[in-house]
Amino acid sequence: MEVVAINGSPRRDGNTYEMLQAAIKPIADAGHTCEIINIGAKDVRGCTGCGKCREIKDGNCHGRKDYLNEIMPKVFKADVIILGSPTYFADVSAEMKAFIDRIGYVARSNDDLLKRKLGAAVVVARREGGIHAFDTMNHLFTISQMITVGSSYWNDGFGSGKGMVAEDAEAMDVMTTLGHNIAWLAEKLEK
Repeated sequence: MEVVAINGSPRRDGNTYEMLQAAIKPIADAGHTCEIINIGAKDVRGCTGCGKCREIKDGNCHGRKDYLNEIMPKVFKADVIILGSPTYFADVSAEMKAFIDRIGYVARSNDDLLKRKLGAAVVVARREGGIHAFDTMNHLFTISQMITVGSSYWNDGFGSGKGMVAEDAEAMDVMTTLGHNIAWLAEKLEK
């Protein structure tokens, strides 16, 4: 099983990265291939609505030439997609929103390339607003016919300064449980 975790934070090794690391550790420990891809602070732009992906149907975005085009094949090949974003004004980062719009449009325009993959959203907030960001990412999973994997509580953590989310013991436990749930479900689906 291949797992791709998309880090939408412009702080490459910040709190969102810490949460994603905690989530994928049990999956990697179970012998699955895991990779974190950082899209925050990269040249990542929103969908232009050109419709070329729907017209050409080759699984690529033709409206933009940026970093998302490089990673789309990895995302479509993965069995599990974990999305992670900090909370910016009660929603996901601009990079994560661009990812959601573009990957979703291309996938739906090309025979539902995300259909029946496992998905999980992970959010970090300084204090509040994380549930809306969580919902934004989960909406991609729902409209893409993905299977959303949950944990023992909401997949969110709190911390503003670098590394502070690691002090949120409950969040770290939720991430570990999420990782175990993904590994368990993936093994059931492989049978």
